[in-house]
Amino acid sequence: MPEIRNYTLNFGPQHPAAHGVLRLVLEMDGEVIERADPHIGLLHRATEKLAESKPFNHSIPYMDRLDYVSMMCNEHGYVMAIEKLLGVEVPERALYIRTMFDEITRILNHLMWIGTHALDVGAMTMFLYAFREREDLMDCYEAVSGARMHAAYYRVGGVYRDLPDEMPKHENNKFRNDAEIAQKNENRQGSLLDFIEDFTDRFPRMVDEYETLLTDNRIWKQRTVGIGVVSPERAMQLGFSGPMLRGSGIAWDLRKKQPYAAYRNMDFDIPVGHNGDCYDRYLVRVEEMRQSNRIISQCVEWLKRNPGPVILSDHKIAPPHRTGMKEDMEELIHHFKLFTEGYCPPPGEVYAAVEAPKGEFGIYILSDGANKPYRLKIRAPGFAHLAAMNEMVKGHMLADVVAVIGTMDIVFGEIDR
Repeated sequence: MPEIRNYTLNFGPQHPAAHGVLRLVLEMDGEVIERADPHIGLLHRATEKLAESKPFNHSIPYMDRLDYVSMMCNEHGYVMAIEKLLGVEVPERALYIRTMFDEITRILNHLMWIGTHALDVGAMTMFLYAFREREDLMDCYEAVSGARMHAAYYRVGGVYRDLPDEMPKHENNKFRNDAEIAQKNENRQGSLLDFIEDFTDRFPRMVDEYETLLTDNRIWKQRTVGIGVVSPERAMQLGFSGPMLRGSGIAWDLRKKQPYAAYRNMDFDIPVGHNGDCYDRYLVRVEEMRQSNRIISQCVEWLKRNPGPVILSDHKIAPPHRTGMKEDMEELIHHFKLFTEGYCPPPGEVYAAVEAPKGEFGIYILSDGANKPYRLKIRAPGFAHLAAMNEMVKGHMLADVVAVIGTMDIVFGEIDR
């Protein structure tokens, strides 16, 4: 009589490949998975309820902390929803800045994803390559907001401030000699836009390096081809969006289908897969990095030619300039009222969605005319993807669970929000 080898295995929540506090209860027959049950609730940060307890403009920093790898994209969805409620028009320069930073954020997200996904599957070098480019883009975040991650740079009516004319430089220190510091500062002699332009010139070569390491790598293909296959019909039924949906062959992208910010003026392509497996989703995200680079270079070109305001001049919605606030009593009152009470949008309900790096990130707000939302609901793309975990891993080996978690690009902050 053969030995019965049925196991119930806990995967996580403390696991190097779980990407947050994900707990999977796996029912297994030997090493083959019969059932996977994702347990959500070990983080729960109550963002929606917190946002319902304070004025609209106080909740922007909470958005950064949802998907904490796609910070500004989350802010964008939230401020767009409030702008719809208020019925305000955002200055054109601010729309281009938002578009540029959304795409910088997309590259930041995909670099983190490709590094950690490859590391989980066993390719260690990729992680080091990806973080090399992330540093430059983190410096762009820091240059405009002062923070490397949780920027709180977008505002209702525009962005916090215009792009700096000077890029911060590396200073001399005891760990590097003068020649190394000079080399590091070589592309920091101009403005932030000059620095970003230099990045867009060299980034395609970096993506070529990533592809050299992975795309035709025999082990990488063995671990990803034919794993976690989702048909186009099933992807739509499960509520997939972003690269998870496009990897199954459906060319749905909000930047093209429901353009927002300055995307209707951008020239870019939507990459789609054919087989709906982990390998196709990898190829889609790699091509997305190239397309994001194209969009960023178009934004840089436009922003260099077109100066202008970056936020509304209505001080009941956007704060007055700090120098004016310190010299003019009326502006001081505006500043005080705005940051203590905020503003009261008219009663109504609104939904705004952006094409975040992981998929459709949406914000639903129900307003009763008060200075804080009566109800706020976040549509996090990762939540729908995680719900498909069971059928994506059924029949696969235990090691394939790691590949499927990687291909979903899970960040738990937005899933257990």
